[in-house]
Amino acid sequence: MTVSVVVGRIGRAHGIRGELAVDVRTDEPERRFAPGSSVVASGGRTLTVATARQQGQKFVVRFTEVPDRNDAETLHGQVLEAVVDEGDVPDDDAFYDRQLVGLLARVGDADGPAVGTVVRVEHPPSQDLLVIDVRGTEVLVPFVTALVPEVDLEAGHLVVLDRPGLLDPGSAEVVPTDDAGSAR
Repeated sequence: MTVSVVVGRIGRAHGIRGELAVDVRTDEPERRFAPGSSVVASGGRTLTVATARQQGQKFVVRFTEVPDRNDAETLHGQVLEAVVDEGDVPDDDAFYDRQLVGLLARVGDADGPAVGTVVRVEHPPSQDLLVIDVRGTEVLVPFVTALVPEVDLEAGHLVVLDRPGLLDPGSAEVVPTDDAGSAR
């Protein structure tokens, strides 16, 4: 059986020949963006990699189906997914979205109280976000080690550190501001 996994997010068009800057979301960019490989854009469009090269933190990719800059610009912001075998697992400290969805979110440590369940993972440009259902309210938690230090797939939970306002935005500390809106 196969499943789709997020491998990147399309950034701006690069040049006039239809190349695109891609923010890579995989530990195997050379494999996922190898010439001849296919990915699916969030609009459902299948794209075949013609060329790919690393440039700084991003990959510059040209797809066979994208002939020019005008077509490339229509893809800006779309998430790219690759189809992988369900048995494939990522490297240590990396997870597929499907592995995280359904995990209990525990506060503090592995024995802490369960406060919610991961319902999906979002992939905005800056960092991945866990969407956790906490008593019927969706809360966004940056999926970074500083806030989510432990993920235990076998036990079916992850640990979220207890930070004011993180899991209960209504309890966040309010910083007083002056008339201009600057923090005092």
